[in-house]
Amino acid sequence: MIRAWISRTAEQAQAELETLDESEFDGQDVVLKLHYSCLNYKDALALTHTAPIARKYPMVHGIDAVGEVIESNSDQWPVGTVCQVNDWGLGETHWGGLAERASVPAQWISPIPAGRSARWAAALGTAGYTAALCVMALQDHPVKPEDGPVLVTGVSGGVGTVACLLLQHLGYEVVGLTGSIDAMGEPVSESAAKHFERLQLGSTHLIHRESMSRQGKPLQKEQFAAVVDSVGSHTLVNACAQTKYGGVVAACGLAQGMDFQGSVAPFILRGITLRGINCVYRTHAERDRAWGMLAQALNEYDLDFMIKEVRLAQALDSARLVLANQLQGRVVVNCA
Repeated sequence: MIRAWISRTAEQAQAELETLDESEFDGQDVVLKLHYSCLNYKDALALTHTAPIARKYPMVHGIDAVGEVIESNSDQWPVGTVCQVNDWGLGETHWGGLAERASVPAQWISPIPAGRSARWAAALGTAGYTAALCVMALQDHPVKPEDGPVLVTGVSGGVGTVACLLLQHLGYEVVGLTGSIDAMGEPVSESAAKHFERLQLGSTHLIHRESMSRQGKPLQKEQFAAVVDSVGSHTLVNACAQTKYGGVVAACGLAQGMDFQGSVAPFILRGITLRGINCVYRTHAERDRAWGMLAQALNEYDLDFMIKEVRLAQALDSARLVLANQLQGRVVVNCA
Protein backbone atom coordinates (compact mmCIF):
# COMPACT_ATOMS: atom_id res chain seq x y z
CA MET A 1 0.00 0.00 0.00
CA ILE A 2 1.20 3.50 -0.90
CA ARG A 3 0.39 6.81 0.77
CA ALA A 4 -0.23 9.72 -1.60
CA TRP A 5 -1.80 13.16 -1.66
CA ILE A 6 -4.63 12.73 -4.13
CA SER A 7 -7.65 14.65 -5.42
CA ARG A 8 -10.42 12.43 -6.74
CA THR A 9 -12.52 15.27 -8.20
CA ALA A 10 -12.20 18.98 -8.92
CA GLU A 11 -15.10 19.61 -6.55
CA GLN A 12 -13.16 18.56 -3.44
CA ALA A 13 -12.26 21.36 -1.03
CA GLN A 14 -8.67 20.07 -0.84
CA ALA A 15 -6.49 17.06 -1.56
CA GLU A 16 -6.54 14.11 0.85
CA LEU A 17 -3.75 11.85 2.06
CA GLU A 18 -4.95 8.38 1.07
CA THR A 19 -3.51 4.89 1.14
CA LEU A 20 -3.61 3.51 -2.39
CA ASP A 21 -3.12 0.09 -3.87
CA GLU A 22 -0.13 -0.27 -6.17
CA SER A 23 -2.50 -1.29 -8.96
CA GLU A 24 -3.88 2.28 -9.03
CA PHE A 25 -0.59 3.66 -10.31
CA ASP A 26 0.07 3.95 -14.05
CA GLY A 27 2.36 1.22 -15.34
CA GLN A 28 5.30 3.12 -16.86
CA ASP A 29 8.92 2.25 -17.71
CA VAL A 30 10.39 3.02 -14.30
CA VAL A 31 9.04 2.76 -10.74
CA LEU A 32 10.65 4.96 -8.08
CA LYS A 33 10.59 4.53 -4.33
CA LEU A 34 10.42 8.18 -3.42
CA HIS A 35 12.79 9.65 -0.88
CA TYR A 36 11.75 13.28 -1.26
CA SER A 37 9.46 15.71 -3.00
CA CYS A 38 9.00 19.42 -2.30
CA LEU A 39 6.37 22.13 -2.22
CA ASN A 40 6.48 24.61 -5.05
CA TYR A 41 3.94 27.45 -5.21
CA LYS A 42 2.17 25.45 -7.89
CA ASP A 43 1.93 22.44 -5.55
CA ALA A 44 0.45 24.63 -2.82
CA LEU A 45 -2.22 25.86 -5.23
CA ALA A 46 -2.98 22.28 -6.27
CA LEU A 47 -3.16 20.75 -2.77
CA THR A 48 -5.51 23.44 -1.50
CA HIS A 49 -7.58 23.54 -4.72
CA THR A 50 -6.91 27.28 -4.86
CA ALA A 51 -6.27 27.05 -8.61
CA PRO A 52 -7.12 24.32 -11.16
CA ILE A 53 -3.62 22.86 -11.57
CA ALA A 54 -4.67 19.26 -12.22
CA ARG A 55 -5.84 18.66 -15.79
CA LYS A 56 -7.55 15.33 -15.05
CA TYR A 57 -8.79 13.31 -12.09
CA PRO A 58 -8.03 11.44 -9.96
CA MET A 59 -4.63 13.12 -9.59
CA VAL A 60 -1.73 12.57 -7.22
CA HIS A 61 -0.10 15.95 -6.66
CA GLY A 62 3.55 17.02 -6.71
CA ILE A 63 5.57 18.28 -9.67
CA ASP A 64 8.88 16.95 -8.31
CA ALA A 65 9.96 13.42 -7.46
CA VAL A 66 13.33 12.26 -6.13
CA GLY A 67 13.98 8.63 -5.36
CA GLU A 68 15.50 5.24 -6.07
CA VAL A 69 14.65 3.00 -9.01
CA ILE A 70 13.02 -0.22 -7.74
CA GLU A 71 11.61 -1.51 -11.05
CA SER A 72 12.86 -0.69 -14.54
CA ASN A 73 12.41 -1.56 -18.19
CA SER A 74 15.14 0.93 -19.13
CA ASP A 75 18.84 0.16 -19.54
CA GLN A 76 19.58 3.83 -18.81
CA TRP A 77 17.98 3.68 -15.35
CA PRO A 78 18.84 0.35 -13.67
CA VAL A 79 17.45 -0.71 -10.30
CA GLY A 80 19.24 1.09 -7.47
CA THR A 81 19.80 4.37 -9.36
CA VAL A 82 18.89 7.49 -7.40
CA CYS A 83 17.44 10.08 -9.78
CA GLN A 84 14.85 12.83 -10.15
CA VAL A 85 11.88 13.95 -12.23
CA ASN A 86 10.96 17.63 -12.55
CA ASP A 87 7.68 18.65 -14.17
CA TRP A 88 6.90 16.87 -17.49
CA GLY A 89 3.25 17.15 -16.39
CA LEU A 90 3.70 15.51 -12.97
CA GLY A 91 0.79 16.54 -10.77
CA GLU A 92 -1.09 17.92 -13.79
CA THR A 93 -1.58 15.15 -16.36
CA HIS A 94 0.42 12.37 -14.70
CA TRP A 95 0.45 11.20 -11.09
CA GLY A 96 3.09 13.16 -9.20
CA GLY A 97 5.65 13.04 -6.44
CA LEU A 98 3.80 13.79 -3.19
CA ALA A 99 3.61 10.08 -2.53
CA GLU A 100 5.71 7.13 -1.44
CA ARG A 101 6.05 5.86 -4.99
CA ALA A 102 5.94 7.08 -8.58
CA SER A 103 5.75 5.36 -11.96
CA VAL A 104 7.22 7.43 -14.80
CA PRO A 105 8.41 7.18 -18.41
CA ALA A 106 12.17 6.67 -18.64
CA GLN A 107 12.63 9.73 -20.86
CA TRP A 108 11.37 12.03 -18.10
CA ILE A 109 14.11 11.11 -15.65
CA SER A 110 17.17 13.27 -15.00
CA PRO A 111 20.34 12.34 -13.12
CA ILE A 112 21.27 13.99 -9.86
CA PRO A 113 24.60 15.78 -10.41
CA ALA A 114 27.68 13.93 -9.18
CA GLY A 115 28.50 14.66 -5.57
CA ARG A 116 25.01 15.90 -4.75
CA SER A 117 22.37 14.11 -2.67
CA ALA A 118 18.69 13.33 -3.14
CA ARG A 119 17.85 15.90 -0.46
CA TRP A 120 19.91 18.55 -2.28
CA ALA A 121 17.98 17.84 -5.48
CA ALA A 122 14.63 18.08 -3.70
CA ALA A 123 15.64 21.27 -1.90
CA LEU A 124 16.13 22.88 -5.30
CA GLY A 125 13.48 21.01 -7.28
CA THR A 126 11.51 22.75 -9.98
CA ALA A 127 11.92 26.13 -8.26
CA GLY A 128 15.71 25.94 -8.33
CA TYR A 129 15.78 24.50 -11.82
CA THR A 130 13.47 27.30 -13.01
CA ALA A 131 15.71 29.89 -11.37
CA ALA A 132 18.66 28.43 -13.27
CA LEU A 133 16.71 28.63 -16.55
CA CYS A 134 16.05 32.32 -15.84
CA VAL A 135 19.72 33.00 -15.16
CA MET A 136 20.62 31.12 -18.35
CA ALA A 137 18.27 33.45 -20.26
CA LEU A 138 20.14 36.45 -18.84
CA GLN A 139 23.51 34.97 -19.76
CA ASP A 140 22.37 34.13 -23.28
CA HIS A 141 20.92 37.61 -23.92
CA PRO A 142 23.71 38.45 -22.83
CA VAL A 143 23.68 40.49 -19.62
CA LYS A 144 27.05 40.81 -17.87
CA PRO A 145 27.69 41.76 -14.22
CA GLU A 146 29.19 45.09 -15.28
CA ASP A 147 25.94 46.02 -17.08
CA GLY A 148 24.23 46.89 -13.80
CA PRO A 149 22.01 45.44 -11.07
CA VAL A 150 19.56 42.59 -11.62
CA LEU A 151 16.13 42.79 -10.00
CA VAL A 152 14.82 39.51 -8.55
CA THR A 153 11.20 39.55 -7.39
CA GLY A 154 9.71 37.25 -4.78
CA VAL A 155 12.97 36.61 -2.93
CA SER A 156 11.10 35.03 -0.01
CA GLY A 157 10.18 32.13 -2.28
CA GLY A 158 12.12 29.31 -3.86
CA VAL A 159 12.69 30.71 -7.35
CA GLY A 160 13.70 34.13 -6.07
CA THR A 161 15.99 32.76 -3.38
CA VAL A 162 17.86 30.45 -5.72
CA ALA A 163 18.07 33.10 -8.44
CA CYS A 164 19.73 35.44 -5.92
CA LEU A 165 22.24 32.78 -4.89
CA LEU A 166 23.12 31.93 -8.49
CA LEU A 167 23.49 35.56 -9.54
CA GLN A 168 25.65 36.31 -6.50
CA HIS A 169 27.87 33.36 -7.35
CA LEU A 170 28.26 34.68 -10.89
CA GLY A 171 29.25 38.16 -9.69
CA TYR A 172 26.05 40.13 -10.32
CA GLU A 173 24.71 42.88 -8.07
CA VAL A 174 21.21 41.83 -7.00
CA VAL A 175 18.21 43.85 -5.83
CA GLY A 176 15.64 41.62 -4.13
CA LEU A 177 11.94 42.49 -4.00
CA THR A 178 9.93 41.03 -1.10
CA GLY A 179 6.89 41.53 1.11
CA SER A 180 8.66 39.98 4.09
CA ILE A 181 10.26 43.24 5.23
CA ASP A 182 8.54 46.28 6.73
CA ALA A 183 8.59 49.88 5.54
CA MET A 184 11.92 50.39 7.32
CA GLY A 185 13.47 47.41 5.56
CA GLU A 186 13.40 45.17 8.63
CA PRO A 187 12.29 41.51 8.37
CA VAL A 188 8.72 40.92 9.57
CA SER A 189 9.50 37.66 11.39
CA GLU A 190 12.37 35.73 12.93
CA SER A 191 12.31 33.22 10.08
CA ALA A 192 12.43 36.03 7.53
CA ALA A 193 15.37 37.58 9.38
CA LYS A 194 17.35 34.34 9.21
CA HIS A 195 16.47 33.91 5.54
CA PHE A 196 17.54 37.40 4.51
CA GLU A 197 20.67 37.34 6.66
CA ARG A 198 22.07 34.68 4.33
CA LEU A 199 21.01 36.49 1.16
CA GLN A 200 22.51 39.77 2.34
CA LEU A 201 25.87 38.14 3.01
CA GLY A 202 26.20 38.30 -0.75
CA SER A 203 25.47 41.24 -3.01
CA THR A 204 21.70 41.43 -2.50
CA HIS A 205 19.96 44.65 -1.46
CA LEU A 206 16.31 44.28 -0.38
CA ILE A 207 13.40 46.57 -1.24
CA HIS A 208 9.73 46.26 -0.29
CA ARG A 209 7.38 44.93 -2.96
CA GLU A 210 4.90 47.77 -2.34
CA SER A 211 7.08 50.00 -4.51
CA MET A 212 6.27 47.88 -7.57
CA SER A 213 2.99 46.11 -6.84
CA ARG A 214 0.70 48.93 -8.00
CA GLN A 215 -0.01 50.24 -11.47
CA GLY A 216 2.75 52.62 -12.57
CA LYS A 217 3.82 54.74 -15.52
CA PRO A 218 4.51 53.03 -18.88
CA LEU A 219 8.14 54.20 -18.77
CA GLN A 220 10.00 54.74 -15.52
CA LYS A 221 13.57 55.47 -14.50
CA GLU A 222 15.99 52.93 -15.99
CA GLN A 223 17.39 50.96 -13.05
CA PHE A 224 17.97 47.30 -13.90
CA ALA A 225 20.06 45.58 -16.54
CA ALA A 226 17.83 42.53 -16.20
CA VAL A 227 14.97 41.08 -14.16
CA VAL A 228 14.03 37.63 -12.89
CA ASP A 229 10.30 37.75 -12.12
CA SER A 230 8.19 35.07 -10.44
CA VAL A 231 5.32 37.40 -9.55
CA GLY A 232 3.60 38.67 -12.70
CA SER A 233 0.83 41.31 -12.81
CA HIS A 234 1.72 44.94 -11.93
CA THR A 235 5.11 43.90 -10.58
CA LEU A 236 6.15 42.49 -13.94
CA VAL A 237 4.81 45.55 -15.78
CA ASN A 238 6.77 47.92 -13.51
CA ALA A 239 9.87 45.76 -13.81
CA CYS A 240 9.71 46.09 -17.60
CA ALA A 241 9.19 49.85 -17.26
CA GLN A 242 12.37 50.12 -15.13
CA THR A 243 14.61 47.88 -17.25
CA LYS A 244 17.54 49.58 -18.95
CA TYR A 245 17.85 49.98 -22.70
CA GLY A 246 18.41 46.61 -24.36
CA GLY A 247 17.85 44.67 -21.14
CA VAL A 248 15.98 41.43 -20.62
CA VAL A 249 13.19 40.33 -18.28
CA ALA A 250 12.80 36.61 -17.57
CA ALA A 251 9.22 35.91 -16.46
CA CYS A 252 8.40 32.58 -14.85
CA GLY A 253 5.60 33.02 -12.31
CA LEU A 254 2.27 34.52 -11.32
CA ALA A 255 2.28 34.88 -7.53
CA GLN A 256 0.63 38.30 -7.81
CA GLY A 257 -1.50 37.46 -10.84
CA MET A 258 -1.73 36.31 -14.44
CA ASP A 259 -2.65 39.74 -15.80
CA PHE A 260 -0.19 41.93 -17.70
CA GLN A 261 -1.73 45.40 -18.07
CA GLY A 262 1.32 47.01 -19.58
CA SER A 263 2.49 49.19 -22.43
CA VAL A 264 4.57 48.52 -25.52
CA ALA A 265 6.71 51.55 -24.61
CA PRO A 266 9.59 49.65 -22.92
CA PHE A 267 9.77 47.31 -25.90
CA ILE A 268 9.70 49.81 -28.75
CA LEU A 269 11.47 52.74 -27.05
CA ARG A 270 14.09 50.88 -25.03
CA GLY A 271 14.30 47.66 -26.97
CA ILE A 272 13.92 45.42 -23.94
CA THR A 273 13.18 41.71 -24.27
CA LEU A 274 10.55 39.80 -22.29
CA ARG A 275 11.54 36.13 -22.10
CA GLY A 276 8.92 33.64 -20.98
CA ILE A 277 10.44 30.79 -18.96
CA ASN A 278 8.49 27.53 -19.14
CA CYS A 279 10.10 24.73 -17.16
CA VAL A 280 7.73 21.85 -17.92
CA TYR A 281 8.88 20.47 -21.27
CA ARG A 282 12.50 21.60 -21.57
CA THR A 283 14.98 19.43 -23.43
CA HIS A 284 17.44 17.23 -21.55
CA ALA A 285 20.29 19.42 -22.81
CA GLU A 286 18.68 22.48 -21.22
CA ARG A 287 17.93 20.58 -18.03
CA ASP A 288 21.49 19.28 -17.81
CA ARG A 289 22.87 22.79 -18.26
CA ALA A 290 20.57 24.15 -15.55
CA TRP A 291 21.39 21.40 -13.06
CA GLY A 292 25.08 21.75 -13.88
CA MET A 293 24.89 25.44 -13.01
CA LEU A 294 23.15 24.64 -9.72
CA ALA A 295 25.70 21.96 -8.80
CA GLN A 296 28.63 24.25 -9.56
CA ALA A 297 27.25 27.19 -7.59
CA LEU A 298 25.54 25.55 -4.60
CA ASN A 299 26.60 22.78 -2.26
CA GLU A 300 24.58 21.08 0.48
CA TYR A 301 25.61 23.64 3.12
CA ASP A 302 24.60 26.59 0.92
CA LEU A 303 20.97 25.43 0.99
CA ASP A 304 20.56 24.67 4.69
CA PHE A 305 19.35 28.15 5.60
CA MET A 306 16.40 27.99 3.22
CA ILE A 307 15.17 24.43 3.86
CA LYS A 308 12.22 23.46 6.02
CA GLU A 309 11.82 19.67 5.98
CA VAL A 310 8.39 18.18 6.70
CA ARG A 311 6.84 14.72 6.67
CA LEU A 312 4.51 13.63 3.88
CA ALA A 313 1.52 13.97 6.21
CA GLN A 314 2.38 17.65 6.80
CA ALA A 315 2.29 18.66 3.14
CA LEU A 316 -1.19 20.21 3.13
CA ASP A 317 -0.60 22.31 6.25
CA SER A 318 2.70 23.49 4.80
CA ALA A 319 0.99 24.37 1.51
CA ARG A 320 -1.35 26.71 3.37
CA LEU A 321 1.64 28.43 4.98
CA VAL A 322 3.29 28.84 1.56
CA LEU A 323 0.19 30.56 0.17
CA ALA A 324 -0.03 32.79 3.25
CA ASN A 325 3.60 33.89 2.68
CA GLN A 326 4.52 32.55 6.12
CA LEU A 327 7.38 30.35 4.92
CA GLN A 328 10.59 31.53 3.30
CA GLY A 329 12.76 29.44 1.01
CA ARG A 330 11.97 25.81 0.25
CA VAL A 331 9.80 23.11 1.82
CA VAL A 332 11.32 19.65 1.38
CA VAL A 333 8.86 16.78 1.84
CA ASN A 334 10.31 13.57 3.25
CA CYS A 335 8.35 10.79 1.55
CA ALA A 336 10.02 7.85 3.32
